[in-house]
Formats: sequence, C-alpha cells, structure tokens
Amino acid sequence: MRTSRTSPLQARPSEADEWLEADGLGGFASGTASGLRTRRYHALLNHAVTPPTGRVVLVNALEAWLDTAGGSFALSSHAYLPDVIHPDGVEHLARFSHEPWPSWTYRLPDGSEVRHELLVPHGIAAVVASWRLVRRGSAGRAVLRVRPLLSGRDHHALHHENAAFRFEPTASGEALRFEPYPGFVTVMRANGRYLHDPLWFRAFRYDEERARGFPHAEDLASPGSFTFDLGAGEAWWIAAAGELPHASAAQLRESERARRAAFPSPLHRAADAYFVRRGACHSIVAGYPWFTDWGRDTFIALRGLCLAGGRLDVAREIALAWARVVSEGMLPNRFVDAGEAPEYNAVDASLWYVVAVTETLARAGDALGGAERAHLAAAIAAILDGYQKGTRYGIRVDDDGLVAAGEPGVQLTWMDARIGARVVTPRIGKPVEVQALWVNALRLAGECFGRRDWLALADRAQASFARRFWNEAAGCLYDVVDDGHRPGAVDATLRPNQIFAVGGLPHALLDGERARRIVDVVEARLWTPLGLRSLAPGEPGYAPRYAGGPEVRDAAYHQGTAWAWLLGPFVEAWLRVRGSDAAARREARARFVAPLLAHLGEAGLGHVSEIADAEPPHTPRGCPFQAWSLGELMRLEFEVPAP
Repeated sequence: MRTSRTSPLQARPSEADEWLEADGLGGFASGTASGLRTRRYHALLNHAVTPPTGRVVLVNALEAWLDTAGGSFALSSHAYLPDVIHPDGVEHLARFSHEPWPSWTYRLPDGSEVRHELLVPHGIAAVVASWRLVRRGSAGRAVLRVRPLLSGRDHHALHHENAAFRFEPTASGEALRFEPYPGFVTVMRANGRYLHDPLWFRAFRYDEERARGFPHAEDLASPGSFTFDLGAGEAWWIAAAGELPHASAAQLRESERARRAAFPSPLHRAADAYFVRRGACHSIVAGYPWFTDWGRDTFIALRGLCLAGGRLDVAREIALAWARVVSEGMLPNRFVDAGEAPEYNAVDASLWYVVAVTETLARAGDALGGAERAHLAAAIAAILDGYQKGTRYGIRVDDDGLVAAGEPGVQLTWMDARIGARVVTPRIGKPVEVQALWVNALRLAGECFGRRDWLALADRAQASFARRFWNEAAGCLYDVVDDGHRPGAVDATLRPNQIFAVGGLPHALLDGERARRIVDVVEARLWTPLGLRSLAPGEPGYAPRYAGGPEVRDAAYHQGTAWAWLLGPFVEAWLRVRGSDAAARREARARFVAPLLAHLGEAGLGHVSEIADAEPPHTPRGCPFQAWSLGELMRLEFEVPAP
C-alpha cells in the first residue's frame, strides 16, 4: 500500500488526493488537496439539471491573488499545456484539510498567511468560498483579487474558446447573473467589487484525463474579477445554479457546520454524500465524479450506508421507489430518465434488492406501514416468480434449482466490462455468486413472508450448489458451472465471486472444512489491503495494473484489479470459519479493517476508492468516491467494531 500523500516527507499536499463536496441533489464540487485540477470533473459548481442526473459544469475554478506592499502572491494554481503551472500558489501552500470542508492555508513570502475555505451547502445547487487573513505580513494593503473561470458544458465534455460565449452579466439585485449559453445560468454574489474584464484562459491541462487516455485540454472563460479588502475582514463569494440562497455566507457556513457535527462519525458524514433526491424520494449515487444511481450498486451500498448507518428512513424510500420499476422479475441496472429506455441487463441486481429489502423489513419492524410492506412483498414476489418462469437474456431457474443466465454479447453479472461488442468476462451459465444470492433471496423472503415453496426451492438449490460447485482439485469453488450453457462444463478460473457462498450474505451456502478452504484460498491468492483481486495471479489474462487508455483499462477491470467492496464479504467469511470469537475479531480488525481505515486519508479523502492495482503498492484507481466501497466499510465497522 502506498505511503499517505499527506506524510511529513512531502513538501505540500498532493494532487493525488481529492476532496468532494456533494449537494444532495446529484451535483458537487471536487478538486485536489494541492488545488491543481487534474480531471475534467474537478469543478466548483457541477450542477445536476435533472437531479440526480444531467450534470453540467458552470463554474470550473477560481484564480486568486493577494496584493500587498510586499508584492502580488498567488493563492491558486492551474496546470497548462505543455507543462506549465501558473500561477504558483501551490508553492505557498502550507496546509490542507478536508474536514469539516476543504480549506487551504497559504504562507506568503512577505509573512502573510491566508486561509481559504470552500463548502457546498446541503440541498442547494451552490458553492461558498471565503478567504481570511490569518496573519498580516507587510504593512499596508491586503487586496484580494478573484477571477471565476466558467464554461457551461456537460460534465463529461470539455470546453473550448468560441465566439458564442456570452461574457456580459445582468444585474439581479445585489447579484450578477451570467448566462454564457442559453439555459446555463450562474448567479454570483460577493462582498467585493466586480470589475468586468472578459478574458479567455487557454489550454488547461488535466493530467488524470491524459493518463486515462482521454482528451485532456480545455479553454475556460472569465468575465471579470472580484476585488476585496482582505485587511478589513473576511472575503466571501457565492455562486449558484439559477437562484442564490437567501442566507448569507456566514449563515450557510454555520448551518452546514451544525449539520455536519450532528453525524455520529466521519464515516456517517461521508455516507451522506451518496444520498440524493430523485423527485420525492431518496436514491443512492454509485460514485463520484462520473456515476449516477445504478440498481446493483444501490442495493449493495444500501446495506452499509443505510442499514449499518442507521438510515432506515432512506432505505425505506429507496426500496419503495425501485419496487415501482420491477419488470418481468427484473430491476433495471439504472434508473429511468425522461426519454430514455430502462436497461434491464443485470441478473444480480434484483436478487440484491430482495436481500436488502428483507433486511430492511426485519430492522424496521412495525415502523413500516402495512400498505408499504405489501407493496414491497409484491415486488419481491414478482422477482422470485419471474426468475422461476424465466425472463430476459436467458435468466431462468433450471431443473437443479439453480439460476442460469446469459446470452452472447451481453454482460449480466457485476463483472460487466465490455469493449465494443466483446464482453470481457461473459460468465454465461450459472455464476457462483448468483446462486448464493438466489438461495439467500429465497430463504430470506420465505422466512419473511411465510412462503414454504420458496424455502423448499432454497433447500433444493443449496443442495445442488454443494454438489455441483465444489472443485476438489483446487480446494475451492468453480466460478461458473454449465459454462456457456453446456451441461457439465465448468469454469475453474480463480475469482473472488465464490466468497459469497461463505460471507457477505445472511445465509452461508457452505460451512465446515470446505468453507474454511475457500476462505484460505481467497486470502492466499486474492486478498490485498485495498480489496480482493478480481482474478488470481497466474491465471490467463491477469492484469497487475489498471492503467492506460479506455480499452486497456476495461480489459483489466475484472482481470486482476482489486475491488474494495469485496472486503466486506471476505472479512465476514473469514470470521465465520473461525467462530467469530473476540480474538478472531481483533485479528480481523488489525489485518483487514485497519488498512481500509488508513485508506480514508488518501485518494478520495474520507471515502473509499472503487478499485486498486492488483500488485503493490496497490495504487487506488477508478472512481475515488465509491458508494458500495464505503458501504462495506461501514458494514465492517458495524460487524467488527473497535474494542
């Protein structure tokens, strides 16, 4: 595992560590500890037009300078092509903290010290920035100049200089209203003086986009600058999408401080970033900066973020909202947006729904009304009955009671990488974790609703599982049986999916010696401090690093790359086969939970990354703020608490 990017050995906070401020609507602000933007998604006002989707970038960044008697000093930095950093504010950066919101302390050559803070108020598509003179250096003036850098683009796109950009603002009371393109409205208010001075800033460089094989240069427009007398007191600036909040900057800050202080722990506060509004209901964003709300991710993450996190109210809303979109026994793998067709292309999402909802019902007890309980029961019955009857993409219950699924060219399991028409890990047949989910869904629903037929089918499927999936030669389980829908064919590739037969779900499908051997093999071949490898070293196609262009990365996504969310099921399995006594829990916490807790101080600060390289130093990769990764850490904190 790599050394923390905030270690004393480093001269300044690093651009490898990122911060996130989410607004609860699907929009957010994000950037790096150093202040250098490295992604197209790093922006101050990334607004969800159709919450929580339709994100557009309105305000990308700020450029700030402090003018004193000792000179003009930069309080910001940007990277430009070909290899230029300007201005040099990063050289003056003495300290960064992401708690309770991002703040940077700059120590300037004349002895001045300035603290810059940035926060996103919850429930408002806005951002609040402030600057305070902590220590005055040279005698005389301390004038702060701040230039907003704007675009008005889809957050996946890049912006370039053009004649259509409209610089001129219109007055709106004490605020300024900018609409560079029709429909892209940003309103700004500050306690400084605005000077209109239109400029284009050309060829910003985004190093993470370049490393990922994407276009990585952008032009941004600045309509003018705000000037503040920092010597007279704090400077503040607010920008919002469409309409400014009525509260002052100080009121927004104090309200947000109180809201954040009310969370039981930093993990609970981090979890709140993934809860967003979708219409009248809550939903869960799968990750920032590029994911929205997805079916499979939602119900894996819900068990940790909501159930372990004590947010039963949110779990209830989410369960009811998704119940409305069950079709032919399936949940869509992503929520339906206006004008878009739903994507029912996941064999496991519906089963994760049954597991998560039955657990929610068990915890809610009488707090859930009869009509709501009946609605959820109907959705669960539609799923289980739909699988038995057969549904899309060959998903059906076979004669042995197990679930078969898959057609050529379609990715149905969580290992869903696709390059053009090629599915990298097709796993057609009877995937091992799908059977674990199927048996658990039947058993949990049968127990919850008194359905003996479901319990009988669970018994039959579990017996078939024990008979058909054991690979004695390897001392673990096959990844797929009836591979390619060929009776008796097996895929013995060593992958982590088998861990769900022992841990990660309420009911283990195996116990005793076989369960212990599975866990031992997974630990020896697949465990890393930041997740389980998706493929064992030495297997054909094993990829030690997740790097390069999109096709190279997609080919490595489930071919060795370590996934943090799988540590929850692994630790649960590890404890189950050891009896879960106090000594085992202490060892599990020290060996497996501690590295994840340490990871909170790197990459996506306060959060858990999506993936990491399969080989040391296990560099965090992919999405730096991932819901199911954080959710599984919260489940571990609930199941394996600190002494």
